[in-house]
Amino acid sequence: MPWFDHGVLLATGLAAAVVSASGAAWALGHAHRHGLIDIPGERRSHAGETPRGGGIGIVIACLGCLTAMALRDTESVRWWLVAAGLMMVAGIGWMDDHRPLPVWPRLTVHAIAALLLALALHLGGAGTLACLMAAILALGLVNAWNFMDGINGLATSQALLCGLAFALLPGFAVPILGIAVAGACLGFLPLNVPRARVFLGDVGSGALGYLVAALVAIGLVSSPARDWPLLLLAPLAMLLDSGLTLLWRMQRGDRWWDAHVEHAFQRWSRSQGHIAVTVAYALWTLLLNGVMLSMWGRPGSTGLVAFLTCVTATALGWWWLHRRYARQTEGLGS
Repeated sequence: MPWFDHGVLLATGLAAAVVSASGAAWALGHAHRHGLIDIPGERRSHAGETPRGGGIGIVIACLGCLTAMALRDTESVRWWLVAAGLMMVAGIGWMDDHRPLPVWPRLTVHAIAALLLALALHLGGAGTLACLMAAILALGLVNAWNFMDGINGLATSQALLCGLAFALLPGFAVPILGIAVAGACLGFLPLNVPRARVFLGDVGSGALGYLVAALVAIGLVSSPARDWPLLLLAPLAMLLDSGLTLLWRMQRGDRWWDAHVEHAFQRWSRSQGHIAVTVAYALWTLLLNGVMLSMWGRPGSTGLVAFLTCVTATALGWWWLHRRYARQTEGLGS
């Protein structure tokens, strides 16, 4: 199979970018025609009315890649299952973009999609632990990307960096999927940075979380267990900001499913602006990706120590940002 051929990878990235940009441009017109407009408010980080749903192009591009993978693989059913999970997450997100849905139907669909990813891993020969981890990660990352899609370019640039990191990972089974994710994100970014002409919407943010979870899951199958913690470094900034903020709000007794502006990136962006925060998060994730790639395959517990060090540093950064910028969002998220 040609998944490692440089020419095929380049063509895939370019095609994904074109499809993504085209889909976002179509969604821009669709949003204006059907009134899919996000209105500024105290629970949002934007000052202007902005169409949503532009992530539909990313979904189409990555579904095309998964379809090509399924058609080329003799064990194609696993890729069809991943594609089906992606369509479920994107589909419920597209519905939510058109008419807001209660939290439980969305979570139910996300959970079914997560189980499809776990089943795909099982069919690929993964053990019970890897399948369980994949399901939990899919559910967590879909919602992490939903929660963290609040300022220009953040969710998309983070998924782009994750895609590239896994495409470069030694021994990664399908670098073409990582390239497709990165290319699709690159095609969308000009419509979202520096000024947002269109938002990803739930169709795009949830899909990106699912795609990153699929990349991590593939890594679980194609790497020894000692390297598994390193696979979490690429999405670590998104996981910890969303996860720690969620735990903090639950401990405080807040309605955790409600929209708010209390994530670390939201607090920071109210002072420094969207682009500065997006760039800062990107630089941190680049550093984490560098640690993942440099520590990959090291013997013993080296990778685990590197992972725990990165988790500690990221968590401390989250805590400092919350303390530093708490007054600017006091009362807005409760």
